[in-house]
Amino acid sequence: MKYYISDPHFYHRYCEDMDHRGFATMFEMHDYMISRWNERVTDDDDVFVIGDFSFGNGRETWNVLSRLKGRITLVEGNHDGFYLDDREFTDTFENVAVYYEIRDGEREVILCHYPMPFYNHQYRRNRQGDPSTYMLYGHIHNTFDEYYLSKVIEKLSDVERYGIDGQIEKTPFRLINTFCMYADYQPLTLDEWIEIDKKRRSLVADYESQLGRQLNVDDWEKLNEVIVRRSREHWK
Repeated sequence: MKYYISDPHFYHRYCEDMDHRGFATMFEMHDYMISRWNERVTDDDDVFVIGDFSFGNGRETWNVLSRLKGRITLVEGNHDGFYLDDREFTDTFENVAVYYEIRDGEREVILCHYPMPFYNHQYRRNRQGDPSTYMLYGHIHNTFDEYYLSKVIEKLSDVERYGIDGQIEKTPFRLINTFCMYADYQPLTLDEWIEIDKKRRSLVADYESQLGRQLNVDDWEKLNEVIVRRSREHWK
């Protein structure tokens, strides 16, 4: 089975200020994230971490990595170089690169820490007309940047163009933020991420409808509290 997750930020002491994760200590966060990971993943599974695995040094990061199940591939993020360059880091990742294109069943998955609106094969659909390529990213967590990126995607998805068959069509633009908090810190399958993405975007749209306008940064801070709670409730 293939699983995906981004931005766990092990050994990041400022996650409470940045993400409002709700843990009393950094080590409590570690124990919870490791437990959630190992509840789902087996050693026969492939897990793709889409950047910012750890803020720790080489030895600290290996101590976490050694406790996690699965064959782990790192899509390198902006904060991973510190431990990767540490001579004391025991590198047990299956692979490390800044960009991947992989197959997940009949679908293609583009993996990069940074969101890429114009990713490879973004226009492709299957015989049923559903998107057959997805771009999974991290980096922006649940910040206001994520909200504005969603507005860019909405605009792009509404643009008409001529397809390769000469017919007018719209490009799917299926970008999904795999931020670990959205999944309550558990690596998920592509289908599970697609479902969470729908629920999260629906929640944002409902809040916009209630306010009768697009959100500002203060609105987003209030909504963030709801997203954190819904994530912990597994979007039920």
